[in-house]
Amino acid sequence: MKVELKTWAGLGLATALAGAGLAGCSGEAGEAGENGEAAQTASAGEMGEGGEAGESGEGGESGEAGALSVEQRLVFMAGHVEAGLALYRAGESEMAAPHLMHPVSETHAGERAGLDALGFDPAPFESVSAALEAGQGAREIEPQLAAAEANLAAMRAAADADGVTQIRFLMDTAVAEYTVAITEGAVTDPAEYQDAWGFVKVARDIAETLDAPKADAIRETLDEMLALWPNDAPIAPDAPAEPGQISALASRVMLDLP
Repeated sequence: MKVELKTWAGLGLATALAGAGLAGCSGEAGEAGENGEAAQTASAGEMGEGGEAGESGEGGESGEAGALSVEQRLVFMAGHVEAGLALYRAGESEMAAPHLMHPVSETHAGERAGLDALGFDPAPFESVSAALEAGQGAREIEPQLAAAEANLAAMRAAADADGVTQIRFLMDTAVAEYTVAITEGAVTDPAEYQDAWGFVKVARDIAETLDAPKADAIRETLDEMLALWPNDAPIAPDAPAEPGQISALASRVMLDLP
């Protein structure tokens, strides 16, 4: 399934999606056998050093991720993994599997470009993937899940990236994914619903060590955003929060960032 990444000069992700009426591809956990991703858009300013974005190849996000900087690719992949880990721990291994394939699948190789220099260790992710294939429960492999999380955290520390820039990128991406996920008050693309949660979760992790005048307010708003997904995993409810709620809170975070 072909996925396009377009650069919208002067517009944030949410604005571009709303103006263009873009719809995402049916996603990773939405329909069996598909491994698509929502159409991604970003402003020239938000894309940073990633530069011009082209079309991705058939069946994945390699071209999409290739347009991002290393720091953006890192948090982009981390968002997918966080969603997968939460789903796995909630007993939703089938929904978790596509998200957890990002660090090891050739389909998502473009996402991992440049991460070796930050200490990317495929071993725990390969172990988790093997456990999924074997039908093991999350409790059986909790050490491997924790190791995967630890490797992501270590890479973020090694990247020494600007947390403010990362949070801005994650907010735009989360709003875009959530907007694609909801149609007429229902979750119509579970994969994007799950991804949006993962991106907010990573933003909250980054905000934990954010040194900014309104850091406490930012953390509180991100907690409020995460609470819009019921329970501790992004499992689609019957009545999800409206995209406007996510967008409004993301805007508040943006305003409070320095």
